[in-house]
Amino acid sequence: MGTDHNTAAFAAESIRRWWNDAGKDDYQAARRLLITADAGGSNSYRARTWKAALAALAAETGLEITCCHFPPGTSKWNKIEHRLFAHITMNWRGRPLTSHAVVLNSIAATTTATGLKVTAALDTGRYPTRIKITDEQMSQLKDRALTQHAFHGSWNYTVRPPAAGPAPAPRPAALRPRAISAAVTAALAHPKLTGMPRRDLAALAAALEFPFKARREQHLYTARGGPRRNLGWATRPYRGKLDLTTHLLATLLNQRLSLPSRQIAALLAVDPTTITDAVRLTRDLLADRGTTIKPAPVRLRTLADFRHYAHAAGIALPAEIKPAD
Repeated sequence: MGTDHNTAAFAAESIRRWWNDAGKDDYQAARRLLITADAGGSNSYRARTWKAALAALAAETGLEITCCHFPPGTSKWNKIEHRLFAHITMNWRGRPLTSHAVVLNSIAATTTATGLKVTAALDTGRYPTRIKITDEQMSQLKDRALTQHAFHGSWNYTVRPPAAGPAPAPRPAALRPRAISAAVTAALAHPKLTGMPRRDLAALAAALEFPFKARREQHLYTARGGPRRNLGWATRPYRGKLDLTTHLLATLLNQRLSLPSRQIAALLAVDPTTITDAVRLTRDLLADRGTTIKPAPVRLRTLADFRHYAHAAGIALPAEIKPAD
């Protein structure tokens, strides 16, 4: 569920989140992905931005993505309408949808006697409208990645990932996992920022490690609808964009100093949704443990506020922490 415009980028991001959170674990040998979509809306067969977004997703995941659109006026035959949307509608009927939390919880609480379980997430990213794909860009996309099928090619097409070349470009270091240097972690762990001695912060992170892993396993179990097929994956270290310590530091900055998630994201050079998810998860873990974060007397709203506060507290910020605009 998003909080901004329903664009092609938002639709593709929803598929990306499903793949990263559940799909790649449930289908470890998958090389192809089939998407059935309506004829209109953000994933319209006419939308160039939708096809460009699928090409970016194919390049990122290495999957060959085939999209088959239902003809206009026939989307009611899409199985998701009957297997998911219908049950969500019945579950929240008569309930005032007064906030994002109410909508999210109503969706996530949807179940059926036959075993339907729904995982819902809030996407607070920004998805601007009026993004244009030029004729030249579309022509390059067709030459490089997009193939229309012989049967109704406008409704049925496949987007291929880039072919492996003799010298592929290295994967950007900012992708999984996101490496936060020891200097940045040490600066953000300063007692003036966290409100606790470093020893207590380390002890708190150690105490949250097991429930953090358990909560992730619970999330994946719900998403896949059962236990892991390959138990070896459960013993691998967490490979999220931020480690548990950074989860905790981001939560303390947000809950104690009121620094907005988008400012923390800029501070750590990650997407704002990464911080939003991290704060929500860590806040729940702290609540389960009975740990309360007491707000500080100050409220930091911008990166400039953060830097002034750190300077006044005698905290030396490393050069990796970008200055405020």
